[in-house]
Amino acid sequence: MTKGNPRQFLTKGLAVLTLSTLFTACGQSPSTEMPNGDAALSDSESFDITQWPTLDKAPTYDADVEARVDDLLAQMTLEQKVGQMTQAEITWVTPEEVKQYHLGSVLNGGGTFLHGKRHATVEEWVAYMDAIYDASMDTSDGGLPIPVTYGIDAVHGNNKFGAATIFPHNIGLGAARNPELMKQIGQITALEVLVTGIDWTFAPTLAIVRDDRWGRTYESYSEDPSIVAEYARAMVEGIQGKAGTNEFLDDHHVYATAKHWVGDGGTDKGIDQGDNLMSEADLVRLQAAGYFPAIEAGIQSIMASHNGWHGKKLHGHKYLLTDVLKNQLGFDGFIIGDWNAHGNVAGCTNDSCAQAVNAGLDMFMVVEDYKAFIDNTIADVKSGVIPESRIDDAVRRILRVKIRSGLFEKGRPSSRPYAGRSDLMGAPAHREVAAQAVRESLVLLKNNNQLLPLSRQQNILVAGDGADNMAKQAGGWTISWQSTEVTKEDLPGATTILDGIRNTVESSGGRVQYSEDGSFEQTPDVAIVVFGENPYAEWQGDIKTLAYQPFSGKDAQLLESLKAQGIPVVSVFLSGRPLWVNRELNASDAFVAAWLPGSEGAAVADVLFRDSNGAVQHDMTGKLSFSWPRLASQTVLNIGDADYDPLFAYGYGLSYSDNVTVDTLDTDNDFEVKADLDAPYAILEGTLSAPWQLQVRHNDQQSFLDSDRADIGGVAIMEADKKVQGDAREFRWHGEAPATVAVSSPWYRLDLSPYVHSGGQLRFDVRTLADPSAPVTLDMGCGQGLCGNVDIRSALPSAKSGEWRTITVDLMCFAREGAEFERASLPFAVTSANGSTLRFANIAYLSASQEPATFNCTD
Repeated sequence: MTKGNPRQFLTKGLAVLTLSTLFTACGQSPSTEMPNGDAALSDSESFDITQWPTLDKAPTYDADVEARVDDLLAQMTLEQKVGQMTQAEITWVTPEEVKQYHLGSVLNGGGTFLHGKRHATVEEWVAYMDAIYDASMDTSDGGLPIPVTYGIDAVHGNNKFGAATIFPHNIGLGAARNPELMKQIGQITALEVLVTGIDWTFAPTLAIVRDDRWGRTYESYSEDPSIVAEYARAMVEGIQGKAGTNEFLDDHHVYATAKHWVGDGGTDKGIDQGDNLMSEADLVRLQAAGYFPAIEAGIQSIMASHNGWHGKKLHGHKYLLTDVLKNQLGFDGFIIGDWNAHGNVAGCTNDSCAQAVNAGLDMFMVVEDYKAFIDNTIADVKSGVIPESRIDDAVRRILRVKIRSGLFEKGRPSSRPYAGRSDLMGAPAHREVAAQAVRESLVLLKNNNQLLPLSRQQNILVAGDGADNMAKQAGGWTISWQSTEVTKEDLPGATTILDGIRNTVESSGGRVQYSEDGSFEQTPDVAIVVFGENPYAEWQGDIKTLAYQPFSGKDAQLLESLKAQGIPVVSVFLSGRPLWVNRELNASDAFVAAWLPGSEGAAVADVLFRDSNGAVQHDMTGKLSFSWPRLASQTVLNIGDADYDPLFAYGYGLSYSDNVTVDTLDTDNDFEVKADLDAPYAILEGTLSAPWQLQVRHNDQQSFLDSDRADIGGVAIMEADKKVQGDAREFRWHGEAPATVAVSSPWYRLDLSPYVHSGGQLRFDVRTLADPSAPVTLDMGCGQGLCGNVDIRSALPSAKSGEWRTITVDLMCFAREGAEFERASLPFAVTSANGSTLRFANIAYLSASQEPATFNCTD
């Protein structure tokens, strides 16, 4: 029996490439340390191309393809060439405009839908692909027939589609340590993309994360370059087919995108789209390692990254795009930009960026401003700012990929073998592969007294807000971009973790009681509590601290309550990264890191429970591909660090045969978030700060308002005056049931955490026109709900007084109830009922104040 220090208990038979093997393959010497690359590249230090490897590429060159490219280029006008370099977003482009501007590509953003329909059918998608294809092949205006290509973020399955197979996010797949499974996932994803008539996916992500506060950590397979490198080859071959064989880019595959070149996972403080400060040697070792096998496997497109390297944005970095990627590494596909990222290059705008063209970007994800971009780029070529040879290189690469992919021969999307095959979307065989991925991704961090696996014949309490929560389970990039609003109904055929537990237990004569808050009718034999992060994507997932629920401790309190009643507790933790959860670990007898398992939540129960005969059905086999922090201050914690001291080391993961005790852990939060606040944040100051909108919540219905005057859900809203015309808002409640007026956004998220970390306050001015008979409560958003419930009625001025009064509320009143400050989507809400009429003005967040708050919740 091993006791006390679980990080010393390392896995046996870890089947991954060694770092030494990877470095040797890259022409570098292995090191005993893997620093985080914080050494600055000085202005006087020149680049060293010799630090980059020479690759052994798969045979993708074809003289006939090159001859066809030459023939097409010779016939193209400058306007047609620049059109091929342009990718527009479906919200802003019509098939007629695809033809008119000779567009090379169309995409949809993570938060947009075909024709605005959240659940557009497969048939509707195929019809749209036909429409833009036909437009691109229409020669009635004298243009050349060059098929348009459509790109989609199929990053964990074809995740825009509810009926699709949604695989675990990459962080979970990294824990599975199974490259062959990755290849299968790539193959299935390609097939389900082909069903919709689409030919290109923006995957896989090959980021190697150094600071887990980054909001895209879950899109990475590992902090270890060797795992990312091994998976890169497997996933590319799964999506595209094996280069050099007849399956490469055949009718069963689509072409893939390795992203984001380069350094996205190593930005300072884990800030999305931030600055990477690594030396060039560390950039090669710790950030680019996944691209080498991807290029060797014949990757056809690589997406440039939003981030900078020592202050220079990648989209304008000629050395990294052209000298390294194209020339030294021999990448012969095309470089695609990211969402308007060229507009962040110094001297550029979204509709004009000669700098990025000259740096080597081949196709521009222009989104909305594509018409002006085309005009400006043409003008830059004609004026000599952009050499036409650079245009020809970009278009050559785009045409090469289109020809290799068979787009000229495959015909209309609807005529292709898998188009419209709805039976393949989420097919049972596909879901079984996803279920296998779920089972293999689970990492058992704690199993004191070998509580797991459980007997099916017990009385099981299932609790926590993640048990029956498809949004938490699937994570971001599921149906929509942030995925906060996703429900079970959005994913027909999918199962939640609760579904799996119920089916497993009740089919074998056991009993399941379910309550989110942990209440029960009969004392259970064991409680399974499913909890964790709410969904997020990209920069909206950036956090300041790895401490989980540092203010509210809401989930820890639930666990502690059950444990205090003598109930054994199994925690199933849903997260997109390792987090400091020492308090939650202490309150758990067993603790499973389940990551973001996707659509097949029922597979979790396959591992938690024995079979009907009492034997182990599926062992715990997952191993950490990210180090787990011992302290909240370990924001940068990676295998090979000189000061490496995790709670659970890289490679850790218990099996059911391991008898390991995790002792009580220190719960003192040693990480102080430094607030950087220059001024109050105004929510309402004359007008609502963009892009916030008013929202009314009433009887479980939510309505966003397009104006400041409405009468809906039992509350009338209008503009009012405090100092000047229209600088306040009046809310008059006239319904019997409570109604909430909120300041919110369906898509925008703002990091307001510095205000709570600084001991800040919510401040507003209020006037009473009709004294309330019902409570008047203030809240902030937490998930899809509200948190705070601060009744301000006692501090309101009377209607008779006619006065305006300033009220302040300690932000800890909301934080301790679980309000989300780091991804705030609802920074202010007021609830009341019939009889109340109030006017609000000057709503703002303040940093630390010398004056005590009207309502104080700080110890």
